[in-house]
Amino acid sequence: MRVVGIVGRSGSGKTTLIERLLPLLRAHGLSVSTVKHTHHAVDLDRPGKDSHRHRLAGAGEVLLVSDRRWALLRETPDAPMRLADLLPRLAPVDLVLVEGFGDYPGARLEVASAVLAALPTGRPLFLDDPAIAAIASDAPLPGWSGVRFDRDDLAAIAAWIMALPEQENRRS
Repeated sequence: MRVVGIVGRSGSGKTTLIERLLPLLRAHGLSVSTVKHTHHAVDLDRPGKDSHRHRLAGAGEVLLVSDRRWALLRETPDAPMRLADLLPRLAPVDLVLVEGFGDYPGARLEVASAVLAALPTGRPLFLDDPAIAAIASDAPLPGWSGVRFDRDDLAAIAAWIMALPEQENRRS
């Protein structure tokens, strides 16, 4: 499977780009999953619901199941999960788009904005991270001489993603 990181500063348009790319990649016949990393606390349970009560009582995992969807909630109080540990848990697909996990060593596309880059908090990641393979931006950015896509050129971005080599499937 191919694993491609979509990274960038907050507000750069990572989620929007992924949302726009998914139908195009699927139209090319690819099965695609996503992994979204957040620094915010995530809780799919609602206080008082059975699954929440199970977790509070000490269940290490709770599997929520409906007729059309399921979600596995696992407590990881000792350490945050690493992407390398999470990818093998996904069902087999052609492509995984990973939003966040900026330290992932695989191919990464930075979503950048000239306006955001001009702000003190918007410094492009590629300036400090030589592992960024390409950028998608609304304008050329000073200091970048590598592959650059216009953020709206979805066909070119999708072609670049599809041309990346597949990684070894690390399932155990």
